[in-house]
Amino acid sequence: MASTSTDQPTGSPRRHRASPLPGAGPAAPLRWERPALAAVLLVATVLYAWGLQRAAIHPYYSAAIRSMATSWRAFFFGGLDPSGSITLDKLPGAFWPEAASVWLFGPHTWAAALPQVIEGVLTVWLLHRIVRDWAGPFAALIAALTLTFTPVTVVLNRATIPDTALTLLLVAAAGALQKAVRTERLQPLITCGVWVGLAFQTKMLQAWLVLPVFAIVYQVVAPGTPLKRALRLLLGGTTALVVSCAWVLLAWVTPAADRPYVDGTSNNNPFSLVFGYNGVSRFSDDPTAFGAVAGTSASRTDGNTGWGMLINHTIGPQVAWFLPLAVLAAVLGLVWRAREPRTDLLRAGFLLWGGWLAVHAMVFSTSNGNHPYYTAVIAPALAALTGGGLALFRSEYEAGTRRRVALPSAIVLTVAWALVLDWPTGFVSWLVVLAVPLAVGGALGLWISGPHASHLLVQGSLAAGVVATLLVPLGWAASSLDPLYAGASTSPTAGPVGKVYHKALHDRSALRQVGLDQPSDRDTALLDYLISHRHGEKYLLATQAAYPAERLLRADSQPTLVMGGFTGKTPFPTAQQLGELVTTHQLRYVLLTPRRPATPATTWVKSHCTRIRSRAYGWRTRGSFALYDCAGKH
Repeated sequence: MASTSTDQPTGSPRRHRASPLPGAGPAAPLRWERPALAAVLLVATVLYAWGLQRAAIHPYYSAAIRSMATSWRAFFFGGLDPSGSITLDKLPGAFWPEAASVWLFGPHTWAAALPQVIEGVLTVWLLHRIVRDWAGPFAALIAALTLTFTPVTVVLNRATIPDTALTLLLVAAAGALQKAVRTERLQPLITCGVWVGLAFQTKMLQAWLVLPVFAIVYQVVAPGTPLKRALRLLLGGTTALVVSCAWVLLAWVTPAADRPYVDGTSNNNPFSLVFGYNGVSRFSDDPTAFGAVAGTSASRTDGNTGWGMLINHTIGPQVAWFLPLAVLAAVLGLVWRAREPRTDLLRAGFLLWGGWLAVHAMVFSTSNGNHPYYTAVIAPALAALTGGGLALFRSEYEAGTRRRVALPSAIVLTVAWALVLDWPTGFVSWLVVLAVPLAVGGALGLWISGPHASHLLVQGSLAAGVVATLLVPLGWAASSLDPLYAGASTSPTAGPVGKVYHKALHDRSALRQVGLDQPSDRDTALLDYLISHRHGEKYLLATQAAYPAERLLRADSQPTLVMGGFTGKTPFPTAQQLGELVTTHQLRYVLLTPRRPATPATTWVKSHCTRIRSRAYGWRTRGSFALYDCAGKH
């Protein structure tokens, strides 16, 4: 929105300097900008793509991705199996790129994870571009580095989880809003609505959290009369609503017989999936709100809620390394520029990113529970505020005002906070030993030298301070290159927190054989048995819930009837529907999980079908599954 650099300082103590001009930073990039950005993007690519062939892709989502890559019906509706009998418990938009990649390159683990890497690197590049237009080259570089080294970003960007796509699209929306405010053109505001709508296709209602912030920023800052701004906001909001609800409306008007059953709902209604199962049920005591299936908020098992959520021992080391600096930057950016004109673009940026951070922190704190990776969406806001804040503090420092103490103080505060986050584990204590003297030396150099001291001394002190702030989070982020410190495939988490998740879920299939086309010996034996005994049935088998189906679908994309959907509680198929499939020779085998609660469909199977001894299909021990043969049963 405005430039903050050594060439165009923007701090304005008591209005002794002109307010920043609308538009980008320097017309031509400074000599160091492009090489620096290229280096950051290269580092981001290495961090995100490391070990991609062994990426711990999400077992449930990756099973659907392989199915979506083999069937247009499954692709469009987000079918869990190739026949598209039941959908995912999410909208399919986030998985379309992964499915396209698997269709193009084949059923490989790296092919499923590759789009996430691309989305992560694009987010870093896009944030750099947006922050540069707002606060200049120095701020853009700091923002890009901060986002790249955020631990939760690193572990998430080589998974198959929707939050990476959500983050990219919302950052794109923020950039479009910034352009709309700066240029007073309608088209960027409409584009902003489109990006938000597409973000809705990836993570549903979470994409709308930024809308109040966007609306306030545009209405308060954009040029024009209040009525004109309000009408344009109405158009932008309408665009966001139409694009957001496009898939839901198409699925809703499609006859139920021509599409998969909508998972997570008791009424086969896509609106219940969005606003009930993935909406109200996560913020209320009514788990069946708007037709949702009870007991669906899987994230509740992770806890991570309450007002201290962002700084607890699990979430804090994943995302909160620059939280105090970001909050300080947002507050001082708004206060210091309070006397500037209404259309002040530098202040607008602090309002935008500060609002983004505040809204998400409030919603996460009041929800029923959050996986750690949910917080990846606030990483761009923290990064932008860190970059913009340090650029503003640097401007005040070079101007020689009383506010010059903010720059060294921010460096010391950030490193001190890193000690607080790392102290309980001492995970990267050797980096702490390096970060502390660098921070102290950099801060003292800035305090003692003053703005009129040697340029080399000032820049050296600033560089030392910036490096000190990045060292500890970089250590946590880089640790995830070792799979032991990357958490589980169902909950990517960096550092010793990730190791705890890894151990806690060690016996789950989420940590074993989660790659595509990589079946275990037991899965291979079962698949061989089912395929050799299949005689024209539509479905290879039916399973009780998604858990036993995931591993088979990842190994071989065969039509599979997933009874009860993800949780096993979705009322599909009914006992009558299951019986009709058996009697019409569309289904023969059913794999039940005794540990799951019984349903009318599973009761029908136990009373009408014959249990097969596990040795018949090559299993020496029965394990936690039981295979039934329903051939000839009515």
